[in-house]
Amino acid sequence: MLNSTMFLGFVVAALVVLVIPGPGVLYAVSRSAAQGYRAGLVSVLGLSLGALVHAVAAAIGLSAILLTSATAFGIVKLLGAAYLIYLGLRMILARGGKQTGPGATEPVTLKRLLIDGIVISVFNPKIAVFFLAFLPQFVDPALGAVPQQLLLLGLLYSGLALLTDGAYALLAGGLRQWIGGRFMQGPIPRYFCGSLFIGLGMYAAFSDMRN
Repeated sequence: MLNSTMFLGFVVAALVVLVIPGPGVLYAVSRSAAQGYRAGLVSVLGLSLGALVHAVAAAIGLSAILLTSATAFGIVKLLGAAYLIYLGLRMILARGGKQTGPGATEPVTLKRLLIDGIVISVFNPKIAVFFLAFLPQFVDPALGAVPQQLLLLGLLYSGLALLTDGAYALLAGGLRQWIGGRFMQGPIPRYFCGSLFIGLGMYAAFSDMRN
């Protein structure tokens, strides 16, 4: 369905985009640094599953609604920004006892890590716009059905994201072992990551990602 030139071109372009850290990478790194490799990789899996939702949406044309409707785009953008701010506050305000937020003293369950990763990815309109603007550049109607090509490229992107985000998570897990798990679960990393999440949420809320 895709010729070798288009395939390699897409892989190279996607990797260039993926190696630049964003909210998803920050989330996976913070979880891996706080709880270890397993937590980070589960978070990465959640992010990739969320990206699959965008891949399917792009294939059936739902992402076009976000791009053409200012209201729909704005709603999704604000929901994503609000969730990032929520996660940041949850990190900063986490204390002893039974906490469920990223950066909490008590480990976050793997199920919650997976769900948080999915939500962060699904409510990131930047991914939807990226798919709609980026994927069509590598689609050739002469090679077959366009929706199938879009879905294939979306699946490929999600797979590459799983690898690159996973590499970040493993790196953070190694840093955790080198520095020490007690420090990584302490207040300084928690406040730092929480502040970054809040900053990203504020930026997402007040910026027009379509420009």
